[in-house]
Amino acid sequence: MIYLDYAATTPMSEQAMEAYMKTASRFFGNTSSLHDIGTSANDLLAACQQQFAHFINGDENGVYFTSGGTEANYLAIRSLLGGCDSSKRHIITTSIEHSSILNLCKQLEEEGFTVTYLPVNNQGSVSLGEVKKAVTPETALVSIQHVNHEIGTIQPIQEIGHFLKEQNIRFHCDCVQSFGKLPIDVQAYRVDSLSVSSHKIYGPKGVGAVYINPSIPWKPFYKNASHQNGFRPGTIDVPGVVSFITAAQEAYAKMDEHRQLHEQLKAQWLTLLDPLKNFVTIEGDPEQSVPSLIGMTIHHIQGQYVMLQCNRHEIAISTGSACQVGLQHPSATMTAIGKSEEEAKQFIRISFGANTSYNDLKHLFRVLQEVIGEFHCVTE
Repeated sequence: MIYLDYAATTPMSEQAMEAYMKTASRFFGNTSSLHDIGTSANDLLAACQQQFAHFINGDENGVYFTSGGTEANYLAIRSLLGGCDSSKRHIITTSIEHSSILNLCKQLEEEGFTVTYLPVNNQGSVSLGEVKKAVTPETALVSIQHVNHEIGTIQPIQEIGHFLKEQNIRFHCDCVQSFGKLPIDVQAYRVDSLSVSSHKIYGPKGVGAVYINPSIPWKPFYKNASHQNGFRPGTIDVPGVVSFITAAQEAYAKMDEHRQLHEQLKAQWLTLLDPLKNFVTIEGDPEQSVPSLIGMTIHHIQGQYVMLQCNRHEIAISTGSACQVGLQHPSATMTAIGKSEEEAKQFIRISFGANTSYNDLKHLFRVLQEVIGEFHCVTE
């Protein structure tokens, strides 16, 4: 089967699997145990914290490991809010965040917070001007994703971060779709916290990471947690963390190579798609986006139907974020960029990986041409 859904998840790399097996057999100790076996596991965990901090130009004392990107988002925001002045009850985010952020914001509204959902333009980009307009004396925190998970648009994180630092407002960034694909520098970006997920970069599922700048105040969400300096309870999955960091090392070592490959594949896909340009719209910012992720609307055809037809021809694509599958409402990203509810349901997403080839795209094009031909008169 041709897999074109790498933004949803990736297969584990051989190096990551090997790292997991070796660590599970040799460093099985509980990192909180005081005997030598526990100390060895804790030393290895500390090395992973150092390596992760190096990836993002952060402080190793601000690195914490989680069960994935969703929990990372949840705990980062909860922890930052815990360290803010309790009189500040205003949060700013965008209307196109991942469901984990949007769902948490809805929960915070029920707890008495006011949340401003910033609009985006028709390419899915939020402007610094909109951030400035939304800030009030009560603003405690802003959360804006680095790369949109459905159309790949890159947000102007650095300029937003510098403004928020001047205002002494905490800034969280969901970097799940950018980590391992784009350089990330928390100091240059003035980001106070960020979240990432292992399974997006050929690491194991069930592992993620949070960075919180240790120089700012924060308060653990969990009471009396004994692991990771109180950030999160539960015995740390050291083999999973080592496997994740191994995958991240590979991703960073091959970042430029993979970006060039994906830029070439995206250009080839757009060329292939030219005969269908009257029936397909490429969504997102054509200049500021990751080349590995392409969102499209297929005019007057349900995205779910296109996805199922592709699956019948042994091609795996998606109709948006895997975390939203099964929900009745259309993609928040699509409606935010100006699509009607019906148009939003015509959305599909393809995403490239290390092994994606031009032949894969040619096969997808033939299937897409056939599907569109069922509904429209398509000229060769």
